[in-house]
Amino acid sequence: MRLLLTSDTHLPKRARRLPGSLLTEMDAADIVFHAGDWVDTAALDLFEARARRLVGVFGNNDGPELRARLDEVARVECEGLRFGVVHETGAAQGREGRCAARFPDLDVLVFGHSHIPWDTTAPNGLRLLNPGSPTDRRREPYCTYMTAEVSGGRLMDVRLHRLPRPA
Repeated sequence: MRLLLTSDTHLPKRARRLPGSLLTEMDAADIVFHAGDWVDTAALDLFEARARRLVGVFGNNDGPELRARLDEVARVECEGLRFGVVHETGAAQGREGRCAARFPDLDVLVFGHSHIPWDTTAPNGLRLLNPGSPTDRRREPYCTYMTAEVSGGRLMDVRLHRLPRPA
C-alpha cells in the first residue's frame, strides 16, 4: 500500500498551485494523509477529487468551512497499522513523550504545523512523521512531502522528498 503524507499546503496564500510531483504522487497513492492548514476549501476539494482515499484534519489556519468538513484528529487502520493525523503537537522538545501519552493506541502519527520535516520514534514505539510543507519552506532549505509503503503490517520505505527551489 502506497502512502503520501503532506501538510501545510496553505493554498492559495503561500502558493497558487500544488507542485506537479505532489500531484503525481497523489494519483499513485492508495492513501493520502494531510495534516492540516489547507486554508481554502478549494484545496480540500482538489484532494478529495484526486485521492483514492483521503485522511485529513483541520489546522490552526483553517476557518469554519474547513472545520465543518474535517476533524481535529483522524484515525485509520492500514493493513493492521494504526495511523493518526493531527495538525499540532507542540514544541519539539518533549514531543515524543507527549504524543506517546496522548495517542497510546497508535503506531504512526502524522502531524504538521511547523513546516519542519520530522521522523522519530517515541520510547513506546510510536513513529512520528511530519512531512513539512510542499508550498512554504519557511526557514527550511526546501519544500517537502513524504511517501511511504505499508506491507505486511509494517511501515517501510519512508522517504522525504525535496522539491526544487523556485528560480
